[in-house]
Amino acid sequence: MDNISIMQAIPEEASEILALQKVAYQSEANLYDDSFIPPLTQTLSEIKAEFATKIFLKAVCVDRIVGSVRALLDSDTCLVGRLIVHPDYQRQGIGTHLMEKIETLFPRAERFELFTGTRSIDNIRLYQKLGYCRYREEDLSSRVRIVFMEKRQANMG
Repeated sequence: MDNISIMQAIPEEASEILALQKVAYQSEANLYDDSFIPPLTQTLSEIKAEFATKIFLKAVCVDRIVGSVRALLDSDTCLVGRLIVHPDYQRQGIGTHLMEKIETLFPRAERFELFTGTRSIDNIRLYQKLGYCRYREEDLSSRVRIVFMEKRQANMG
């Protein structure tokens, strides 16, 4: 983490973040044997549109974006999405730092919510370590079931 900086991303970086997203979500696609999961089918215009409503953070290592996360405040809930870290940079604390930083940007949120696939054990373990608890599941497709997790302000700190 010594040479990693976390800062807000700008819309001009959408294509680099989208390319990273497609690399990072390949392992999820393999886990579910489904190459049509939403992070892999998202278009450049769709991700650019998200910059209008969401805050994007990026993790940078020597002028290269190696991680990202995005979030928005909906009423009293911060919806966190698409935490991604390049496979070559995983297990170095980057995902943890991105999550911690995005949470600090929404001090008025009473709760934080995110979802991941039920087979994504490493993701679930990370989110639980950060204080998130499962609260419901639903089918995203015939192959993918997702688990919703939340973290209440009282659990933070």
